Amino acid sequence: MAVDSQVFVISDETTVRAPIARCFALSTHLAVVEMTLAMRPVSGRVKGAVIGGDTVLWRGWKWGLPHAHESLIEAFDPPRFFRDRMLAGRFAAFQHDHRFTLQENGLVLLRDEVRFRMRWGVAGMMTGRALVAPHVRKLLRERFALIKRLAEGEEWQRYVS
Repeated sequence: MAVDSQVFVISDETTVRAPIARCFALSTHLAVVEMTLAMRPVSGRVKGAVIGGDTVLWRGWKWGLPHAHESLIEAFDPPRFFRDRMLAGRFAAFQHDHRFTLQENGLVLLRDEVRFRMRWGVAGMMTGRALVAPHVRKLLRERFALIKRLAEGEEWQRYVS
């Protein structure tokens, strides 16, 4: 990412009492992602779970405006790590790292880090700080809560074979 504009870094983590493979599978399943993203996959992989090399074009509405975001799964190391990177969309750059670590106590640590840069210079930096960064942080927390609920209950079986 270029050093001449602000890179926003949002990270969060949670622990889940479930097998690491289940947590990974839920995190890569498009139907699960769609539940918190409020967008739907319309091109590339549109059903099931993503794997390395897949692209997904997401469409939906954000802040009353139509939004499209195309991602590439550019790194994929199940069940420990995957990265999606924006190929096209509103950001100047966007990467999302998903890490899964089995801890000694049997819990799985889920740790996400999102890095993005905004377009539109100073106006973009202000929008990033005031709207986008808090929104991304909220989405991470909602995603973690959903994965935790699914993985620790019985609902995971609807998404993982």
